[in-house]
Amino acid sequence: MNLNIDVDHEGNNKYVSLSGEIDAYTAPKLKETILPLTQDAEATVVVDLQQVTYMDSTGLGVFISALKSTKEYGGNLKLIQLQERVYRLFKITGLTEVIDIETDSTVRGGM
Repeated sequence: MNLNIDVDHEGNNKYVSLSGEIDAYTAPKLKETILPLTQDAEATVVVDLQQVTYMDSTGLGVFISALKSTKEYGGNLKLIQLQERVYRLFKITGLTEVIDIETDSTVRGGM
């Protein structure tokens, strides 16, 4: 399967909606898209993972890189609407302790 990436900008907020699978094949495309967004000073990058059906460790690596980049540039990274199997991957690896993961679907309206 493929990965579809939609990006929307609202001021300092960058919204990324993903659908499909994040694996060794699609992760480079995701990294190429998301890292430049994290390099805007004080930007908040919100990634909607509701339509992501599968993710492997390469996907985790992309989000770790994005987290490091947002911290370096004084921004924030927030992941929203993760499916249970994808959330479990973040939980098992301990990344739920370092990445802001929001389960409430009203994040975009409440920023």
